[in-house]
Amino acid sequence: MAEAIVRRRDFIALLGGAAAIRPLGAHPERPPERILYFTYSAGYRHDVIPLSKVILTRLGSNSGVFEVTATEDTSEFSTENLERYAAVMFYTTGELPMSDAQKRALLNFVRSGRGFLGVHSATDTFYTWPDYLDLVGGYFNGHPWHQSVKIEVVDPGDPLVAFLGNSLQVEDEIYQISDFDYRGSRVLLRLDPSSVDLGKTGVHQRFYGWPLTWTRYYGEGRVFYSALGHEPSVWQDDRYQRILTNAILWSTRRSP
Repeated sequence: MAEAIVRRRDFIALLGGAAAIRPLGAHPERPPERILYFTYSAGYRHDVIPLSKVILTRLGSNSGVFEVTATEDTSEFSTENLERYAAVMFYTTGELPMSDAQKRALLNFVRSGRGFLGVHSATDTFYTWPDYLDLVGGYFNGHPWHQSVKIEVVDPGDPLVAFLGNSLQVEDEIYQISDFDYRGSRVLLRLDPSSVDLGKTGVHQRFYGWPLTWTRYYGEGRVFYSALGHEPSVWQDDRYQRILTNAILWSTRRSP
């Protein structure tokens, strides 16, 4: 019996020693990517912004792959400061008080291969800066519906939204998009027009319909936008959180 106990102790000690041995050529795990979450509101300020910061921070922490730094300080937009980040995310409105140098730093950041993500009112931003339209791919053009709607998953094979199936039901403020770069954008989610009243005042019917989420490229950079995210319930929805997590991973060249 004593011999068996000794052998068991030796075996456990051997396992502990083996676990401490690092294989030749092994490298430490890749550190988390840093995401700059910019929430300056030069126009309408959304009540959900504080909640969005909490949820994004938690998503990053849970993923172990990215961490979120939230700010409204435009001084972060310098070439030197942006070097610390893998992607920038906007939840913004209006003509943001960024200098020409800061705008160039942002564009060069994305062109060089980093990520840019916009949520909800990021398309309600920088109407007088044409380069921003080239970056994000479209502008907000009214929200005639604030209700539960059916959303089509345009490409169920895309890894960012594949888990959703063919459609989903969401209650949110639904944006219309003007000046949409339909040739340069890959639409992932689109409003099912049969789920809304198309005769409502302010509805603009366009040949590309009502795109709500898309991806695109800007230089070497990856761009993601989703018009969803007005309501707290959307931010608290596991599906929306998974879309954003997948988008962050994709924009930073990690597999969703």
